[in-house]
Amino acid sequence: MKHLAAYLLLGLGGNTSPSASDIKKVLDSVGIEADDDRLDSLISELKGKDINELIAEGSSKLASVPSGGSGGGAAAAGGAAAGGAAAAEEKEEEKEEEKEESDDDMGFGLFD
Repeated sequence: MKHLAAYLLLGLGGNTSPSASDIKKVLDSVGIEADDDRLDSLISELKGKDINELIAEGSSKLASVPSGGSGGGAAAAGGAAAGGAAAAEEKEEEKEEEKEESDDDMGFGLFD
């Protein structure tokens, strides 16, 4: 991933086809040692390809992958319903406390 990140950074900087030495310079500048085997593999895989087209193609492939987000909605809704019931109970308790406090002042207010 670090090699690919350096490749992408160079691409953002205007270098449309970074070499292995370019990537090594970027990694060395932040104190990371480059793995020559992985770097050579990355360069050979991306040689002659437009990185923006690859990203667009990958994004379209990921869009068709189910993310599994629909399964968690039921549990969250159940938790929200329980939370709503607890909030309703708290409101009822607060109303009861307010009634008790109004009885304690015996009809006289401090600022009346």
